[in-house]
Amino acid sequence: MLKSFNSLIQMMEAFPDEQSAIDHFTAIRWKRGAFCPHCGSTKVYHFSDGRNHKCGDCRKRFSIRVGTIFEDSKLPLRKWLMAIWLITSHKKGIASTQLAKDLGITQKSAWFVTHRLRHAIRTQSFNRPLDGEVEADETFIGGKEKNKHAWQRTGGKQGGKGKTAVLGMLERGGELRTGTTPNLSAKSVQTVIRDNVKTGAALMTDEHGAFVGLSDAYNHHRVNHSAGEYVRHYILHTNGIESVWALFKRQIIGTHHWLSPKHLNRYLGEMTWRFNLRDMDEGDRVNALLAQTAGRLTYKALKA
Repeated sequence: MLKSFNSLIQMMEAFPDEQSAIDHFTAIRWKRGAFCPHCGSTKVYHFSDGRNHKCGDCRKRFSIRVGTIFEDSKLPLRKWLMAIWLITSHKKGIASTQLAKDLGITQKSAWFVTHRLRHAIRTQSFNRPLDGEVEADETFIGGKEKNKHAWQRTGGKQGGKGKTAVLGMLERGGELRTGTTPNLSAKSVQTVIRDNVKTGAALMTDEHGAFVGLSDAYNHHRVNHSAGEYVRHYILHTNGIESVWALFKRQIIGTHHWLSPKHLNRYLGEMTWRFNLRDMDEGDRVNALLAQTAGRLTYKALKA
């Protein structure tokens, strides 16, 4: 049976022991009935301890954690629930150093915990094409050249030298899509936009050359930032998606301080997932993440 909670203290009171946390996760994962994570059979026998199960077909024993991001983790599920609460309720996420202190674990373990949760978030795809009024904008993520060690500098100050290009699309009143892009060429940018925005939508962008040529599929409006224009006729602007970038950059600067370009998409996915579920109650967001924890992520695969 699912329990309701809307604050961290309520959640910990709802799960006073490990078995209550296991029962809650079991109710979510097996909402449509028990199944074997090895062969998919629904012929499952349950042991009296409430933690172990056995498949009637492949004869393998397993716990509710097998086949999820929690598999092979030594952390109690109650601590996982606390980590989920912290990463889903804080608008700017949580640093692994702080999570380590909050959970009483090492920073290395906390870093792996946060990336397992980002892996679960990644498996939740938002496939509905964006429609209506859609804002698209590009930005660069990365430190300033002057703040880097000499051996890290790539030279130049313009065009995002030494930084990673990212692209975002926001449906006003709807969902967000974000991701890295190899470059800001018209081909790269427009391919992503055409894959994510429904033909015929009203598309708002700035004057970047990568957006030239989208009028064939969209009602395309461009605001000229270089000329000091930011809003036209009250509705033609990209303020929404620019606010998303401001939030993400504050997450980097204020929470993480630095992100590896290798894992940038994972952090973007975390922010995007949290943004798209922004209207949910705190407890519902925890349950939403618990409902999509299928799929393992090993430390070796993460570091590869």
